[in-house]
Amino acid sequence: MKSVSPVPLNYPKPEQSQAQNSLLNFNLALLFSVAVKDKVFFISDAHLGSQTPSQEKEKEERLISFFQKIEPDACGLYIVGDLFDFWFEYKHLIPKSFQRVLWRLEKLKTSGTQIIYICGNHDFWLGDFLPVQMGIPVHKDGLSVELQGKKIYLSHGDGLAKSDWGYRILKKILRNRVNIWLYRQLPPDIATLLARLVSGSSRGYTSGRETKFLDEYGQFAAQKISSGFDYVILGHTHHPCLEKIEKGVYVNLGDWFGNYTYAVLDKGEIRLERFAK
Repeated sequence: MKSVSPVPLNYPKPEQSQAQNSLLNFNLALLFSVAVKDKVFFISDAHLGSQTPSQEKEKEERLISFFQKIEPDACGLYIVGDLFDFWFEYKHLIPKSFQRVLWRLEKLKTSGTQIIYICGNHDFWLGDFLPVQMGIPVHKDGLSVELQGKKIYLSHGDGLAKSDWGYRILKKILRNRVNIWLYRQLPPDIATLLARLVSGSSRGYTSGRETKFLDEYGQFAAQKISSGFDYVILGHTHHPCLEKIEKGVYVNLGDWFGNYTYAVLDKGEIRLERFAK
């Protein structure tokens, strides 16, 4: 009997369209990018709008570059006050000078990074634009969180120095709802001009006096650590520091107009770093 060679069964493979392949690659890339977002970043005190146009341009470019750099790794970004040197919302108006930074924050958030905003002494008049329009939660006071197994206390830090009675009284006046309502009755251009004058005076006051209270910030951090916090993260003083206190760590974030410092939480360990564009 004549043998018959087996015929290979070459069934045609189903063809995928270019669009299907592109969609599959995009989904895999998105899944991978989200999976590796495992670091939390902390910044404060950029004071956008406080300097000369050339200085503001450099600061803004650095800040945008920073947001771009952390996007692949950042599962969270905490802005610990005074991103803006002045922010005041009317019912249908917001400051126009910060659109590029706001757009980059929106892009960062869309990439999967959770952004949390804690008010400082220059932006405590934040309204509902960030939480409602951009989906960024805003906290008016200190915040306690647990991240990567660490208990963390965050606050901008203004008013924490108990011996600074002058500022503590001023803080209550500025945050009074009646005073805020009265201020809102001013035409926006006049209100903005007045605010810049007041903001500059406040910043000068802070720069000239907060160095006297640095020890009190350390004492405040030590109390929080004694009460069970692993890390205490503050801003406001514009003096970056990372100090081990007993079993915890106190971090002051410094600023983003001279030091360009920030903190990063990575696998439960916190570091203070300087951003070089």
